[in-house]
Amino acid sequence: MGVSALKWQGWLVGLVVLAGLLVFAPLGLYVWASGGGAGGGARAAAAPPPDVRIAECRIDPPSRRVVAVVEGRGEGSYVVTVEFRDSPPPAPGARTARALAALPGLTPDAPSRTEAIGPVWPPLTAPWCGVVGVGRE
Repeated sequence: MGVSALKWQGWLVGLVVLAGLLVFAPLGLYVWASGGGAGGGARAAAAPPPDVRIAECRIDPPSRRVVAVVEGRGEGSYVVTVEFRDSPPPAPGARTARALAALPGLTPDAPSRTEAIGPVWPPLTAPWCGVVGVGRE
């Protein structure tokens, strides 16, 4: 009876090892293929970040929504996070909102412009628009 129990324990260990390979091998291949290893960061850091700024911040009269004109110069495609606030320094209780704007196919030669549409803004308050993040698309 001792030999039979050892035989089943061997099968159990083999099945656990096989299950581990089935779970972790695809994960390892995914990390390797996406460049998440030691050499992957060098490729992403090679491209300089784009020069992104807010060219215009206004309220659209018919809709009362804040519109930020985002201008970018660089190389590649990016997604810009724009924040809308009541004042430049964030005050406690200040109204804030965020929107995304896509800057596809930037070239160093000519700037690209797009609009980020914000929330409906209350009357008698001037909005402040600013870039809070730029991510590679």
